Amino acid sequence: MLFMDFFLSIICMILLIICVLIGVAFLTLLE
Repeated sequence: MLFMDFFLSIICMILLIICVLIGVAFLTLLE
């Protein structure tokens, strides 16, 4: 159970980083 929570937290962090990168790329493309 502890390993699953650790795995889920890593996936959430990766998704957040991807969302931030997409947002930055989108803003730079708009300008």
